[in-house]
Amino acid sequence: MTAPVGDRQLTALSELAGLVAGGATRRSQLATATGLSRAAVAQRVDLLIDRGLLVETGTVATDRGRPPLTLQLASRAAVVCAVDLGATHSTVAVAELGGTVLAEATEELDINDGPEAVLTGLHEQVGRLLAEAGHPAGHVRAISIGVPGPVEASTGTVVRPPIMRGWDGTRVPDFFAGRYDAPVLVDNDVNMMALGEYAHRPATAHLLYVKVGTGIGCGIVSGGVVHRGASGAAGDIGHIPVPGHDHVPCHCGNTGCVEAVASGAAIAATLREAGLPAEHAADVVRLVTAGDPLARRQVRLAAQRIGEVLASLVSFYNPDTIVLGGSIASLHDDLLADIRGAVYRRALPLATRTVAIETTLLGRRAGIEGARRRALHHLLSPEGIAHMLTAASR
Repeated sequence: MTAPVGDRQLTALSELAGLVAGGATRRSQLATATGLSRAAVAQRVDLLIDRGLLVETGTVATDRGRPPLTLQLASRAAVVCAVDLGATHSTVAVAELGGTVLAEATEELDINDGPEAVLTGLHEQVGRLLAEAGHPAGHVRAISIGVPGPVEASTGTVVRPPIMRGWDGTRVPDFFAGRYDAPVLVDNDVNMMALGEYAHRPATAHLLYVKVGTGIGCGIVSGGVVHRGASGAAGDIGHIPVPGHDHVPCHCGNTGCVEAVASGAAIAATLREAGLPAEHAADVVRLVTAGDPLARRQVRLAAQRIGEVLASLVSFYNPDTIVLGGSIASLHDDLLADIRGAVYRRALPLATRTVAIETTLLGRRAGIEGARRRALHHLLSPEGIAHMLTAASR
């Protein structure tokens, strides 16, 4: 049995593991960075090695003396599962703690089939990828899932989602209880995307990630921390009203929401009314790419409406970077100029003089990368370390 570990020691273990994840490879480096004695560092590192979070292997070159071993996050017996669950797809990746993706696949689904059917399919997909990667379920240290709706992140409960029929009140981690001895972390998919994008922009401190796809949502990251608000609803910009569109109903029950007039689904509906073959946001992208003038005009109108909403957010939040993602954002030539124009025209100069408005660096991988990082952040946190030590003692 593992002796109880106090909060202070959990914090110290978390700090050491985080330093190793950040590139510290020697025990002496950890001692210097933390101010702990070599003996204290050795005790804690040995515990993390014994519990399967760190490994010590290989050598690094030195000018004299015996070369020290190199510390790194474990890989042979520890993986995380990252999941990007969308309205029409599920992308799952099995990755080593250090970030190497061992297996990944995307499958089609309909989120409106309900939680039992979707989560059963997701569990089977995870099982197939673990087998492909050569890891049993017991090697899973954390599962991180982004879903296309509001989530109470502390419990993983989906709360009144506009586009996830039948999911309200579903506590997603409960489905996986007994299947994996690992924490299941659930968050809104745009928060995951924001975290993934933020990690690849070292010069950015305050980021808004705006997903323009079937719907419209926003993730907020400051100083590496996702801002979720009091109940997890922060960033739900899709239901901010756009003046002059009170006659347009939204699936949320209100009218004039930016999602109802400027999302991929809204653009597709307008194009269908004009006789064009556009059922989904992907069809909008196809038509614009083919040069259809009506499709291009509707995308530019949507960009102006989105820009009006973002102008208010820029004045309120004062980000240094706004990242546009989602399927419609792939049409950056038809989207960026009009969004920028609206933001620079409507927001205060003090807020706009340093803001960069760009398209995603990661594209479709933003959600998976964010989910992977969310899993690792939790695993290396005091709470994650505590779970690992408890699991090891059973």
